[in-house]
Amino acid sequence: MSNASKFDGTISQFDGDQLYFVKAKVEGGRTGHGETQGDDTLKVDLRLPKSMGGNGGGNNPEQLFAVGYAACFEGAVRFVAGNQKVKTDGVGVDSEVQLGKRKDGKGFAIRAKLDVHLPTLKDNPAKAKAIVLEAHNDVCPYSHATHGNIDVEITVNGAKVYPA
Repeated sequence: MSNASKFDGTISQFDGDQLYFVKAKVEGGRTGHGETQGDDTLKVDLRLPKSMGGNGGGNNPEQLFAVGYAACFEGAVRFVAGNQKVKTDGVGVDSEVQLGKRKDGKGFAIRAKLDVHLPTLKDNPAKAKAIVLEAHNDVCPYSHATHGNIDVEITVNGAKVYPA
């Protein structure tokens, strides 16, 4: 398998230097199976949650998005804090993702909430907020992808950061 992919379109923010590549295949949608190809293969059975009339017993796209966004965002916070020589001991991100019907009745929408724990800056809320905002606005690719597309709320150490 090739470790590169060619896109037909142009991604204006992408400079062309690929840092990582993954290819995934899903069959059966929300009640099927998905897996990535290559090193460190992820295999996941997809199931409709009981709360949506399914049998449960597997994972769903919203769970995967919640874990992915939280992991990516924590990495962005660590990156920004590291550049500013701020310790990140105990940093963590809790995420919530909600799925619901769109207001216009045309399909579904998601929204996300990230609760960042930055205990080293518990006594410096302005610095904590600045780091989290920089992570959101300038570093995290999940934040870039969701910006203006879904509702996102972010707090740090319990204080609201985004939207302002």
